[in-house]
Amino acid sequence: MAGQEDSRSIDQTASDWAARLDRGALSAAQDAELKQWLAADPRHKGALLRAQALSLMSESAQALGPDFDPRLFEPKKQRGLSRRHLLGIGGGALAAMAGMAALTVGMPASGAEIRTGRGEMRLVPLEDGSTALLNTDSRIRILYGEKERLVSLLDGEVYFSVARDERRPFIVEVGGRRLRTAQAGFRVRKLAKAPVDILVHQGLVELPAVNPMSGQVVALAGNTHMVMANAATSLFVAERPEPISPERINRELAWRDGKLAFEGETLQQAANAFARYSETRILIPDAALAREPVTGLFTANDPAGFSRAISTIFDARLVRQDHDLILSRTAQSKKKLTPY
Repeated sequence: MAGQEDSRSIDQTASDWAARLDRGALSAAQDAELKQWLAADPRHKGALLRAQALSLMSESAQALGPDFDPRLFEPKKQRGLSRRHLLGIGGGALAAMAGMAALTVGMPASGAEIRTGRGEMRLVPLEDGSTALLNTDSRIRILYGEKERLVSLLDGEVYFSVARDERRPFIVEVGGRRLRTAQAGFRVRKLAKAPVDILVHQGLVELPAVNPMSGQVVALAGNTHMVMANAATSLFVAERPEPISPERINRELAWRDGKLAFEGETLQQAANAFARYSETRILIPDAALAREPVTGLFTANDPAGFSRAISTIFDARLVRQDHDLILSRTAQSKKKLTPY
């Protein structure tokens, strides 16, 4: 029977199960039936995870912009959920959503340092009409002058919306390099133990080559991504901008709406992403479970909700120890562990 199911049938059944889970705890018989269905076909687990994630997408679609399509987060071979199913799997899961703390600060003076805490976003208006949207745990310094508009990204992730000013270029200083634009919308990410990551959404951003003696400039147009070489240690690393799809742009910038978007990342990578937004850590000691792929859109500061969905879909045990959420398929010591 399982081998005869098509993707649409699997997705419809997954939507029904997501709706049942959303209404409350399953009975013993229903729980056994769900486990039997999940075990019957390897496609079932992924379908249920997508169905639960889509309950968040249906509410977030408008916030992600006019070009957002929830189906873009589904593998192409498994698209086909109807609008009726999208709306039918909301309920309590949507009511439980809590967005990241988002603040708008007054216009800062030149020389000011702005920062966000973990799980906080902050929109910073600049004197020329530009804005800087700081993601969780980020820090910038603003140095506007007569000849240039300079913002130093010290840590974290920021989306810049740059207003045109013909007299003064807008410059983002990061990792010993200077990104320059006249008008653009772009994201720059600088995290510990990772190279600087640049995504240009709109406009044109220029970056002088890592070797200043070459006189070359790397040009990044809209819908372009690039990892930046380190000026101190990587003088001969080639920097190659790559065009990326609007779908990937939506995923990469979902954090602006307090969401995390995954498309095939491992559970361990997802756990690492959640760690940026919350003191609650997701620990996955089971190596096989940590390698399982995950697809969907999730609330960034809700690691508990994400972990509960994972425990159901992958038949894993979820326990809480202090501030840690532990997901495992292997036997865990019951000492100091509380089922969650």
